[in-house]
Amino acid sequence: MHSYCKGARVIRYADDLVVIHPERQVIDHAQQLLSKWLQKMGLAFKPSKTRICHTLNPMEGQVGFDFLEFAVRQYRMSKYKSGRSMKGFKTIIQPSRTAMHRHVQRLQDIVRSHKAAPQAALIQHLNPIIRGWSAYFCAQCSKRAYAKLDYLLYQKLRAWANRRHPHKSGHWRASRYWLVNHGGGWVFATKQGNKLMRLRTHVETLIVRHVKVQGSRSPFDGDWSYWATRMGKHPELPVRIAKLLKQQQGKCPNCRLYFKSDDLLEVHHVDGNHQNNKWDNLTLLHQHCHDQVHSGVHDKHPVVEEPCEATSLKHGFADQRSG
Repeated sequence: MHSYCKGARVIRYADDLVVIHPERQVIDHAQQLLSKWLQKMGLAFKPSKTRICHTLNPMEGQVGFDFLEFAVRQYRMSKYKSGRSMKGFKTIIQPSRTAMHRHVQRLQDIVRSHKAAPQAALIQHLNPIIRGWSAYFCAQCSKRAYAKLDYLLYQKLRAWANRRHPHKSGHWRASRYWLVNHGGGWVFATKQGNKLMRLRTHVETLIVRHVKVQGSRSPFDGDWSYWATRMGKHPELPVRIAKLLKQQQGKCPNCRLYFKSDDLLEVHHVDGNHQNNKWDNLTLLHQHCHDQVHSGVHDKHPVVEEPCEATSLKHGFADQRSG
């Protein structure tokens, strides 16, 4: 980009892009340069999707911008909450209102199309939609959005149950379609044979912050410990060990130290039954830690994980546009 636009950050996906910089003049100049560049290919910005905004201060009645169904905005914070590095504001990226509205509409259409269908069929159609949508937004601040979506879905399911049994009491309908009167809470579930089929909720999806790849790392550097911990797979490792590395975040629960590429590893069966290979019964340990566990001199305290910090963007003008 032109030297005058030095320091501007460009984020692009397909035909959508955002330019971020603290100064408005740089954003205006970047817009002119990008327009000239697109004209050479016979393209132009779409006016309805192109706008200049600020992520912290209102501009033309709007604050922040939406990009790839995420809402990017900054909020003012007190110095005691934001910390020295945040300078009185904090960046929060969460699902946009448009994305939530579209998702709710899709859930509503599924519920309406299954008015006379069995409860199991309704759950089978809803679960993949809920799982996929929640997984897409799980790297950002989505817990509040998840809770709101679960509440809205409950309202639609309650209306679905009321329509099927208009002459029954609310207590009967709750007992029929939820586990609230069976000690299971407000879980929308039914039995299909000997198996309990339940509706997945949005809040079940854990928020896992995206961690950037370290600058000096390469998939071909032979560091299987780092890449298996990050990806859950590696061509030089068995599938079970790679998955356990990711599940344990690359850390041995006995000594609380991270695994290294030159370490010797052992898969430990928690209950001592080597025929029980369920994931909750398997733990990956250093070879010497595994020996300590069987000798009874290991540390039994659980690993305490450090909290993840949200990534913050420097506030400034953002030019959002779609080609």
